[in-house]
Amino acid sequence: MTSDDLIAIALGMPEARESAHFGKRDFRVGERIFMSLPQAGRAVVKLTPDQQLMAVETDPGLCAPVPGGWGLKGWTSLYFDGADGARVRELIGTAWSNVAPKKLAAASPD
Repeated sequence: MTSDDLIAIALGMPEARESAHFGKRDFRVGERIFMSLPQAGRAVVKLTPDQQLMAVETDPGLCAPVPGGWGLKGWTSLYFDGADGARVRELIGTAWSNVAPKKLAAASPD
């Protein structure tokens, strides 16, 4: 997977748009961020703490909690270089669903 692959996946989510914060690219639905690209080879996705725990346990080389308080809230590093595209797409979709308006998320096909 490349950064361009992740960008295409993120922007393919319903009503997703690109923006930036702290000088880093991010991807939002409405005003809520579901993914950012803070550095080459690493994305950060918004999971719930339970989803994060499961992802870290099942994909330890792919996922890791962001250090500090953000990680405790579910923000998860996604090390996507060489990662399985289907799994990355699934994690980005989960992050999008976590922040999308309920009506939009319910209407979106998975």
